[in-house]
Amino acid sequence: MNGISMKQLRYFEALALHGHFGRAAEACAISQPALSLQMKELEEILGAPLVERGTRQIRLTSLGEAFALRVRDILRAVDELDDLARSSHSALAGRLRIGVIPTVAPYLLPSVIKRLTERFPGLDLRPREAVTKRLVDDLVEGRLDTAIVALPVSEPSLNEYALFDEEFILVRPIEDADKPVPNPEMLREMRLLLLEEGHCFREQALSYCRMSSSLPRDLMEGSSLTTLVQMVGAGIGVTLIPQMAVPIETRSASVSIAPLAHPRPSRTIGMVWRKTNPLSGQFEHIAEIVRDVGRCGSVAPPAGRALSLAPWQAQPRSPG
Repeated sequence: MNGISMKQLRYFEALALHGHFGRAAEACAISQPALSLQMKELEEILGAPLVERGTRQIRLTSLGEAFALRVRDILRAVDELDDLARSSHSALAGRLRIGVIPTVAPYLLPSVIKRLTERFPGLDLRPREAVTKRLVDDLVEGRLDTAIVALPVSEPSLNEYALFDEEFILVRPIEDADKPVPNPEMLREMRLLLLEEGHCFREQALSYCRMSSSLPRDLMEGSSLTTLVQMVGAGIGVTLIPQMAVPIETRSASVSIAPLAHPRPSRTIGMVWRKTNPLSGQFEHIAEIVRDVGRCGSVAPPAGRALSLAPWQAQPRSPG
């Protein structure tokens, strides 16, 4: 079959992913009419429709679903050929699609981007923030090159490279600053504010409190750590946040912060990428840079408050 272009395959992949012509066109940085024209030409080449066009969204036909699976394999293979060529160069350059979970991105990503662009001037960084499941799915299907997440992700096709550990910090109303730090049993009896479902940090906080996410109790949810901390400042409850979030999230909130009792809950932040990616060696170098940024991170409380915490601990672990 002649006439199908790589451009059409990438446009179709975006359409299959987003299920909407407008969002797919935006993701491809083209106009919606241009995308529609390319899809119409692709369907004419194939001699059959790939999508059912609705007023609000599209659905893939049976051919479209089967075609989407083949297209992902083709595009992943083409990208890996490009990565293979890039791996032969001494300096990393070109596109790097890097995913970051929301409980890391605002606190670590700006410094990481600054350091990487200084070290690799030819690197075209394309960061994406999403929850772990979405990042892992995008990695496996070739829509991302690497991601910074909380380990483990336990996906057999991915390398896991541990960077550093960080503790969870208790955030409570300012008037509770002199009260004893609650243990997990006490936290279970308090109004605990958590991130909404889908965030791995939510599950980690629930695990520390030995609570089930399905347990019927007075839990409250937020879409971001900023929302949770501001709710605590309003006297609504208490929450846990990762250590790296403390300086930013507590700066403008009337809250008190304290390390939890031993054994303190913590998480391991790491990088993951496909085992088949030819740029694995370069990703290890990038991981060392990210680890160095994390090692240099400090938790400085807002003026007038003291908090004694150990710095993030780098873990000298190799990819697994």
